[in-house]
Amino acid sequence: MGQQSTGQLDTVMHESRVFPPTPETSARARIKSMAEYQQLWDEAAADSPAFWARLAKEELHWFQPFTEALRWNEPFAEWFVGGKTNASYNCLDRHVAAGNGDRIALIWEGEPGDKRQYTYAELLREVSKFANVLKSLGTKQGDVVSIYMPLTPELVIAMLACARIGAIHSVIFAGFSAEAIADRNNDAQAKIQITADAAWRRGKVLALKQTVDEALKKSPSVEKCVVLDRVNEAIHIEPGRDFWWHKLMAEASDNCPAEPLDSETTLFILYTSGSTGKPKGIRHTTAGYNLFAKKTFEWVFDHREQDVYWCTADCGWVTGHTYVTYGPLSAGATVLIYEGAPNFPHEGRFWELIERYKVSLFYTAPTAIRAFMKWGDHHVEKYDLSSLRVLGTVGEGINPEAWMWYHRKIGGERCPIVDTWWQTETGGIMMSPLPGATPTKPGSCTMPLPGILPKIVDSSGAEVDATHGGWLTIAHPWPGMLRGIWGDDERFKEVYWSKVPGKYLAGDNARRDADGYYWIMGRIDDVLNVSGHRLSTIEIESALVSHPNVAEAAAVGRPDPLKGEAVAVFVTLRGAEPSEELRKELVKHVRTQIGALAQPDDVRFTGTLPKTRSGKIMRRLLRDIAAGKETVGDTSTLEDYSVLASLRSEEE
Repeated sequence: MGQQSTGQLDTVMHESRVFPPTPETSARARIKSMAEYQQLWDEAAADSPAFWARLAKEELHWFQPFTEALRWNEPFAEWFVGGKTNASYNCLDRHVAAGNGDRIALIWEGEPGDKRQYTYAELLREVSKFANVLKSLGTKQGDVVSIYMPLTPELVIAMLACARIGAIHSVIFAGFSAEAIADRNNDAQAKIQITADAAWRRGKVLALKQTVDEALKKSPSVEKCVVLDRVNEAIHIEPGRDFWWHKLMAEASDNCPAEPLDSETTLFILYTSGSTGKPKGIRHTTAGYNLFAKKTFEWVFDHREQDVYWCTADCGWVTGHTYVTYGPLSAGATVLIYEGAPNFPHEGRFWELIERYKVSLFYTAPTAIRAFMKWGDHHVEKYDLSSLRVLGTVGEGINPEAWMWYHRKIGGERCPIVDTWWQTETGGIMMSPLPGATPTKPGSCTMPLPGILPKIVDSSGAEVDATHGGWLTIAHPWPGMLRGIWGDDERFKEVYWSKVPGKYLAGDNARRDADGYYWIMGRIDDVLNVSGHRLSTIEIESALVSHPNVAEAAAVGRPDPLKGEAVAVFVTLRGAEPSEELRKELVKHVRTQIGALAQPDDVRFTGTLPKTRSGKIMRRLLRDIAAGKETVGDTSTLEDYSVLASLRSEEE
C-alpha cells in the first residue's frame, strides 16, 4: 500500500532543545514532578469514570448527587447521570457562600481606557439581575439566547445569566456579518438577541446594532433584542422588540436563585466553521463541561488565589467560554479582560496592561506572538513584566522560533510555557505541559492531561510508529467533550466518529517522538503530497519562520504534473523588503533546515495572511489562490477580505 493511502506522514522537523521547570516553579506547583503527573494520569487511565466521578464530587456543587459517572452509547456520552448542578452557581454563589464574596472576579479595561472591576458578590448580583431580565422577556429553560457583543463585562454577565436559568447561549463574535448572524440564529432557532449599540475597534466605531437589525430581518425566531449602550451611538430602536440593557436592569431584582439543572442540560452552542458548507453548532452540556473547564484551568495554569490571570481571547470563541468565563470563575480566579486590539493605541498595549495589573498568568495565541515579534522588541522592553509566572499559547501549534522569543522576551527565561492543544469540540485543554512538572520542548504540546488517551493512527485505524505522524484520535470519552452538532446527529457521527471506529477523530495530524511528546502537524487537510511523501505544513512554516526576516508563513500545496503537489509558501516579512535574492535565500534556508524534499517551489511575499477572526490562517483559501482557483466554502470567519484581493493581484 502506498504512503498516500495509509494516512501516515513523513516527519522532517527535529527539535532537541529541552527546558525543565525551575526548582522554584516545581516547589510551589500543584503538581510538582513528572512522577506526580504520572500517578494522576495512571489513576485516570485505569478507571476514567471513577477518576472523574471523584473530582466531580470534590469540585462542583450538587443540588442532587449523580448516580452514574458515565453512560456511553457511542458516540453519545452522558456524564454524571441523575445529578443536578448549575454552572452559574459554581462560578459565583459557591465562592460567596464560602466567604469569598469580596475577592475580585473581573478586572476590565475598555479600548478607550475606561475601567471597571467586580467582586464575586457584585458579579453575582449583576448576573442575578440579568437572569431576571431574561425571564421578564419570556426566556425559559431550553430557549436559545444569541449574543453578539463587544468584550465587556456584560458579555460574561449575559453568559452566566443564561446558565443560571437554563437558557442556552450562542455567542457570535462581534465582527461577523448580518448573514452569518442570521444563519446561526436560524439554525439554533434563537428566541432572544443581545447586542450593543456599537463597539470600539482600533479607535473606530463598529455599528453592531445596525448589523443585528439586518440579521433580524432574516431571523424570524427572534422575539426580543436587548441593547447595551457601549458607545452612546444613535441607533434604531424597534418598539416592542428592542430594549435598552440599562433600563431593564434598573427595574430588575438582584434575587434569582440558580436553577438546579440536570447534568446533561445544554449549556451553550458555539458555531465553528467547516471547511465547506454551513457552520457546525457544537453543543456542550453542563456538569461535565464545567468540571473539565475548572480542573484543566487549575492544572495547566497552576492557579493560586493571588494570581491575576489574563486570557486575551474573545468570548466569541471557545477559549473565551472555557478560559475567560467558566474555568477561571469556577476556580475563584481574578480574571482580566480587555476590549481592544493588541496594537491600539500602540504596539506595546498588552505589555502595558500586564505591568499595570501585575498579571501573573498570561494566555494568548501564536499568531499574536508572531505579530509582537514583527513589531519589534522595543515595544516589550519599555515595560516591567516581572509579575508573570506562567505563559500559555492557544489556537494552533506554535513554531519553535516564536516559542523561543516568548520564552526569552516575555518570560525572561524564567516562566514555563504551556503550549495547549484542544478544540471547540473538546471543551477544554487535552494536551499541555504542567508548569511544575513537564520539561518543555519548543513547539510540542508535550503530553496528555489526566483522563485523556490520545492515539495516532493511520487511515486503517492502526497505530503508527514514532518515526511517522498520522491522524490524532482520542480513545476514551472525557467530561468536556461535545455532545453533538446542534440538530444534526448524523453529521456529528460522520465528521467525528465514522473514519476510525471507536475513536474521536480530532481532524489534526500529529506525531509522538521517542520521549512520548506529542507534536501537532496541522489539520488533516493541511498535508502536502510531494513526490509520494506526505509532509505537514507546520514543519515547513516553522523552518521559514526561523529565518530572521520572516514574521509569518503559510505553506500550501498546488497541483504539479511531476510531483503531484508543489510547495507554495506565502510569507510576511520583518526588517526586509521583498526581493528575488531573499526569495532564493528562503528556498535555500528551508532546504538547509529540513531537506530538499520540503523546499518551496513558489515563494510569495504578502503584507498579511488571510485569517479567521480567532487568528487561524485560512490555508484552504491560500490553496485556491496558489492553484489559481476562485475561493469556495464558508468564508464567514475571514477577518479581512481585502487580503484575498491583494494576494490575487500578486498573481496578475
